[in-house]
Amino acid sequence: MQNQNKIIQLLGIPFTALLSIIFGLLLISFPVGIYVVFESDIGDDIHYDYPITHLDIFSQTDFYQSSIDITLGDAFAILWMFYLIIFVIALLGPKQHFLKSISSLISMGKYDAKLNYMFAMTKWLSILILISAIINFIQESFGIVTIPPLGGNSLIQFFYVSFAPLLEEFIFRIILIGIPLFVLYSGRASIRYFVKCLWSPSSLNILNSKKAILLIIFVGILFGFAHIAFSDSWSDGKFAQATVGGIILGWVYLRYGIVVSLLIHWATNYFIFAYAHFISQINYVPLEIAFTNPLMSSLEWIFLFSGVLGVSILLLNKFYLKKSLI
Repeated sequence: MQNQNKIIQLLGIPFTALLSIIFGLLLISFPVGIYVVFESDIGDDIHYDYPITHLDIFSQTDFYQSSIDITLGDAFAILWMFYLIIFVIALLGPKQHFLKSISSLISMGKYDAKLNYMFAMTKWLSILILISAIINFIQESFGIVTIPPLGGNSLIQFFYVSFAPLLEEFIFRIILIGIPLFVLYSGRASIRYFVKCLWSPSSLNILNSKKAILLIIFVGILFGFAHIAFSDSWSDGKFAQATVGGIILGWVYLRYGIVVSLLIHWATNYFIFAYAHFISQINYVPLEIAFTNPLMSSLEWIFLFSGVLGVSILLLNKFYLKKSLI
């Protein structure tokens, strides 16, 4: 047991250092996003005072070009504040704060990711990005290229990217996973218990997780298909990445709750594009060029190294657990 803790403790030192850096970068992305939307020229002739009712997503509804006085900036500010509240919740809970979680890994060589949302979020975000990079590398070696949707106005696209995690987590995690899990595993009917289980499905008494895992895989496939199904979607190369990402987000939702899965999804969308647009605006280069900037490359390497260490610690924990049961 002491040898186990020492090895994990040794890996935990660089791992927690990287998680701390990731946390700092996530935190800084909040003012970066404010700058991009309200202070930069990201939208060219479209600015933050653009009426939200004029967005194409409302073109088939009565809301389109109505007299409701809500601007793109107003909607973004509401989203921004919502994510900030979730971020603070993740930092402080559910049972201990982020710094205490990482210090226990350094000092004792053990941790429980369920004690803090932010620890679980940064760990699994790194693992998701690592796996996505591996999938992308394998696909490109076979000539399968992942092409993003054709760009429209950058400000509007950034708003959509920021809004997508909230909408997709509500549909693919809460509706398609949370509610079926409650039906399958709940032993009592109570509105308060129902809401609690949607917030964190681990509240359910899941003794046999086979049905839950199959449900997560099925919804993950739907999540992958949703990213390539429409004419303005990603190319087919995105299917594998999005499917695996959907399965990971589903697993994270089951184990840690909606706070962690939502923030991981937010980070893969808002966080990355906030920095990319910031680089694009201050250097006066296209967004595609901004993604090749050394800062973006550094971010990627930070996540990859953190992901490798996260997977290593997970595998070591599994190995030592099995060994202790023999």
